Amino acid sequence: MIRHALARLYWRLSRWTLVREATPLDRPRLLIGAPHTSNWDFVLMLAIAWDARIAFRWLGKHSLFAGWRGPLMRALGGIPVDRRDPSRVVDDVVARIRSGETFALVVTPEGTRGAGEHWRSGFYRIAQEADLPVTLGFVDRTTMTTGLGPTLGLTGDVRADMDVVRAFYADKAGLHPQNRTEPRLTDET
Repeated sequence: MIRHALARLYWRLSRWTLVREATPLDRPRLLIGAPHTSNWDFVLMLAIAWDARIAFRWLGKHSLFAGWRGPLMRALGGIPVDRRDPSRVVDDVVARIRSGETFALVVTPEGTRGAGEHWRSGFYRIAQEADLPVTLGFVDRTTMTTGLGPTLGLTGDVRADMDVVRAFYADKAGLHPQNRTEPRLTDET
């Protein structure tokens, strides 16, 4: 209740406009956060999820969970990822879902706030292995909108699925547009 009230206050005071397509919350799902070009994306993600009353978890680099920040990051839904061995993350998340835990897993497939050549494919593998629908979350500085777009069921045809994702994000620019990474997976080739 307090989180929802904080989110409502944030949206009233913010220069951002929240846009949300109907998102069924009755089952686990994967929620993409893109373009991920700024640390402020985290604040927007919290406000979106708290406003929608979404039980969520998010993946973050393990160094965010060091020291005093660890308990805070975990309380905010964080799951630490050791980037030296990211393959374990897929198995861990799939195991959580199969054990009955219900949440939306927020993933930023760009993997970093700087421009790159392609997205990391972990989100696709998690969604496929756990049979999760994928909701496209976004930040668009050009229109000052942020929120939740359509929800997709992945088909297993990586190129076709990513064509749909690319079409949605084609006109979206993050807070720092120069750091945007085109939605493309190395698995598409």
